[in-house]
Amino acid sequence: MTRTTVDAFDASQYWQLSEQVSLRDEEFGALAYHHVNRRLVFLKSRELVELVRRLGGFESANDAVRALVASEQHDRYVSALAALNKSELLRGR
Repeated sequence: MTRTTVDAFDASQYWQLSEQVSLRDEEFGALAYHHVNRRLVFLKSRELVELVRRLGGFESANDAVRALVASEQHDRYVSALAALNKSELLRGR
């Protein structure tokens, strides 16, 4: 199932990596490949890869960011998650 419109990203909501996406670890972070829309996205840090992989284990994206990212970088990682959502790599509940 593909979304015709991308859900607006709200970090106070639950998000997880889409089941239609595969991550391949690389030295710089990971490559994310969406098997339906065929997008290839570069995740350019190991920290972002860890956040994306573990995102579904938290009640909200904000909870995941607070638990896994240094406080001075919270805004940066929430913005990164919003960008990944625009690429249809994430899905909400």
